[in-house]
Amino acid sequence: MSKQQKIIKTKKKRESEEEPIREIKIRVVGVGGGGGLIVSSISSSLKKVLFAVLNTDSRAVNEVAKEKKIKGLSFGGQVTGGLGTGMNPELGKKAAEEDIEEARAIFKDQDIIIFVSSLGGGTGSGALPVFASCAKEEGALVYGVFTLPFSFEGDKKMNIAKKAVKETSPFLDAITILPNEKIFELVDKNTPLKEALAVMNKNLAESLEGLVETIYDTGLINIDFADVRTVLENKKGPRKITYLNTIEGNLDDGAKEIVRRVVTNPLYPYTISNVKGMLFNITGGRDIGLTDISSISENIYEYTGGDAKVILGIKQKTKYKDKVRVSILATGCETDFFAEELTEEKEKEEKKEEEPKKEEKKKPKRKAKKTKTKTKKNKEPKKEEEKEIEESEKKNKDEITVMSKEEVVYQPEEKAENPEDDQEKEILEEEKKWEKPSFLRRFK
Repeated sequence: MSKQQKIIKTKKKRESEEEPIREIKIRVVGVGGGGGLIVSSISSSLKKVLFAVLNTDSRAVNEVAKEKKIKGLSFGGQVTGGLGTGMNPELGKKAAEEDIEEARAIFKDQDIIIFVSSLGGGTGSGALPVFASCAKEEGALVYGVFTLPFSFEGDKKMNIAKKAVKETSPFLDAITILPNEKIFELVDKNTPLKEALAVMNKNLAESLEGLVETIYDTGLINIDFADVRTVLENKKGPRKITYLNTIEGNLDDGAKEIVRRVVTNPLYPYTISNVKGMLFNITGGRDIGLTDISSISENIYEYTGGDAKVILGIKQKTKYKDKVRVSILATGCETDFFAEELTEEKEKEEKKEEEPKKEEKKKPKRKAKKTKTKTKKNKEPKKEEEKEIEESEKKNKDEITVMSKEEVVYQPEEKAENPEDDQEKEILEEEKKWEKPSFLRRFK
């Protein structure tokens, strides 16, 4: 073998040893019966994404996992006997802990894990905190997309759902909460329940498809995993609330109408107002112009409040001739929705500790000012008034004793003309004056 052949061979060997560019791994995981049904309905429309369904009901898992794309795990067999949890979250939690290592194998080596669940039952609500904690330990970005019970399902289910959000949120980087009640803003109340839920699932599938397209597809301006991490990470408490939506529109509709539709999804109880971070992707045909992109971008930015960290992606596809597809992932939405449940105990304790400190700093200054004014202005005048009262009382007593020593003859007929009677009246009137405090006296 010649020297040149050896060099070529070693070059090829080195090239083969170089690791290829790794694609981002995203897995959508349905937890519980409702989560499994959502995953089953959206899996056919989402490409490049892995799916899994975790449930205690072994029959439901087998039914969903018939599709090769979905990995099924029936967990907690010893605790539940392969059945449901009967709206008992504690049972769901124990079941998840029983088979946590099997679940860990599903979460391993994933970049983004999206948990999907219908909260209010026992399995999803009880198992989610356990699985989310495990996924976080594996180093994945963890995003939760949850639906809330209908109002007609009762307060008990809603309270279970709220508790599940509270216990799961510390292990989530982002959370989207969709109340089932919002479906009635898209469909008539007489619509069959299965059809109504299908509308929500379709909307969710389109939104997730838009997110996947944003991350995976290449274009003129790309959004990569580092951008996703930047937007999703380091959010606390209520600022984990996330808005996800994708729409398609005609360019003839104008930028304002397109943007209005993408930022006002009726299924959401909150908006993108004053968000902290945003990824948005515009996909258009080969004919999409710079003015179209600029106009759409400017209109979206106006809705954010102006302080958001915004990352833009632009892609072109031939099928979008005269059309545009806009996807938004906005984190840190400013809202009171579920603020109590999403505020972690550490944050609550910190706020409680800060409040007394602020009050202690303010109170002493105010007190010092008040006491000084009282002692200087109020105490000294009181002493002077007391002295005046004592001196005047002594004078009156002296006058009274002098008058008592003199002989006074009572003459009723000459009452008006007797100067001594007039003197006595004056003395009595003078005494009455001094019985009142100085500030109530009136002198003629």
